Amino acid sequence: MPELLEARKGVGKAFIVAFRSGAVMGFLLAAKGLLVLYIKINVFKIYYGDDWEGLYEAITGYGLGGSSMALFGRVGGGIYTKPVDVGADLVGKVERNILEDDPRNPAVNIYFPHIFLVK
Repeated sequence: MPELLEARKGVGKAFIVAFRSGAVMGFLLAAKGLLVLYIKINVFKIYYGDDWEGLYEAITGYGLGGSSMALFGRVGGGIYTKPVDVGADLVGKVERNILEDDPRNPAVNIYFPHIFLVK
């Protein structure tokens, strides 16, 4: 993991690596979404033919469904667990030299709340 190596050089270098990798993933995700939308429009166009109103309704329904799935994924917390896990690993391993899921790491409180509820 390159961010672990850069974190040893300083927070600024680690931030640059994380920011660039996040930008690459964001652009790839947006490009994939546009490609899938283009394919869906062409497939729906085969089915609907010259009925533009039906085509627009189908594409709008597809978009609303995707937005609803993203909303429920965010509300459920699934999107935020990976960044918290990476942050906990960086702080624990690099800065404090403790294990990944050690309860002394404050980020573990968010990622593994059941550790503190059991004790």
